[in-house]
Amino acid sequence: MKNQEIKFKNKNHNYSIIIGKNSLNILPKKIRVLCPKTKKIALIADRNVPAKFKKNLRKLLKNYKLIFLQFAAAEKSKSINSVNYYLNVLLSKNFNRSDLVIGLGGGITGDVSGFIASIFKRGINFINIPTTLLAQADSAIGGKTGVNSKFGKNLIGSFYQPKLVISDTAFIKSLNKRDIICGYAEILKHALIYDKKFFNWLEKNTKFILRKNSKELIYAIKKSCEIKMHFVTQDVNEKNLRMILNFGHTFAHAIEIKNNYSKKITHGEAVLTGMILAIKLSVIKRYCKIKTLKQIKNFYDKNNLTYTLKNISNSKWIKSLLPFLKQDKKNDDEKINFLLLNKVGKTSLPNKFKISVKQLEKYCTIISRY
Repeated sequence: MKNQEIKFKNKNHNYSIIIGKNSLNILPKKIRVLCPKTKKIALIADRNVPAKFKKNLRKLLKNYKLIFLQFAAAEKSKSINSVNYYLNVLLSKNFNRSDLVIGLGGGITGDVSGFIASIFKRGINFINIPTTLLAQADSAIGGKTGVNSKFGKNLIGSFYQPKLVISDTAFIKSLNKRDIICGYAEILKHALIYDKKFFNWLEKNTKFILRKNSKELIYAIKKSCEIKMHFVTQDVNEKNLRMILNFGHTFAHAIEIKNNYSKKITHGEAVLTGMILAIKLSVIKRYCKIKTLKQIKNFYDKNNLTYTLKNISNSKWIKSLLPFLKQDKKNDDEKINFLLLNKVGKTSLPNKFKISVKQLEKYCTIISRY
């Protein structure tokens, strides 16, 4: 299957997302066109990316002065301290705005390297090469960059669009099943919030995605990116409609913070849990029919995703999430701002359902029973 290209377009930014097996090989040509004055390249690379890909990149970028910077991709490394370290390296090597930063890795690497690019001399060229399914299908699209704070996730950051995104599905072959499911959660989320036909396609083809079949992977990544771009192009700075992309994430981020971003639960696993909790809340608020909840729980069961739901019938565990829900970025007052599901392919608008912590405390037992 040949490379697929999606174009991001709005008033201020245009760039391409290239998706395909071995699509990395087009990188030198794209740099010559998009960054013709570049002489130095800082490659910020996740240590977990297999050596063969890094070796290939060294060959592809042999005509540039390449600074190879290793990055320990973990939520704890997603910090201002990490950003300062890499900024000092770029400054010491006398990089200028016509040079280039490349992020090679998953969503954490993309968030940190993109943030570095956005603030280095008020903006240096940036190319993102996502290497995980989570990053290729979601986090590499839309220009959100940033780091964590002790007060919550992604609370320090910027919006900064790359010059190019290359999603080479050859990287996916090196991932374990848990990492695949981590990315798959966002693909499923995109179907649930916007596209019933895509959800129906996933019902038939999820097993092939989880087996890393190239044809189905490329289609799922492309479709997922197109759905995300639909929201991003209308609301680049996340003031309104783009918040719909956070469906399930209010609970998910609370779960991650509660677990101190440990490896016990991945972001995708937290999202899979968070979406079901959000749908349960949707049923309680009489915004969603219970048959939709049953349909989606059956979908989880069919695709062996129910291991992520082990706590959703535990009212004490649900109640333990409440202190962390207050830190969600969508909140603009004392109430928690939830996105709820109406039916497969349709959510509430942002700011429609704001629920106080006291009210949520009353709901915890009811949520656990559905």
